[in-house]
Amino acid sequence: MAEWKRKSETSSAVKKRYNQKTYGTVTAYVPKDLAAAFKDEYAVKGISQAQIIKKAIEAFLSE
Repeated sequence: MAEWKRKSETSSAVKKRYNQKTYGTVTAYVPKDLAAAFKDEYAVKGISQAQIIKKAIEAFLSE
């Protein structure tokens, strides 16, 4: 089986610069049990954490 090789470190740096230029971050501190339940639920449903948070923000802004 052929071994997979990373093309270069440059591509990671380019992606990081793009993400920093294009996206912002939202941070929240929640109780550990709530965070664990959230992680379990989005894993079961096959939805990314970012998708859920983005939808919640969009719903809040459209009120």
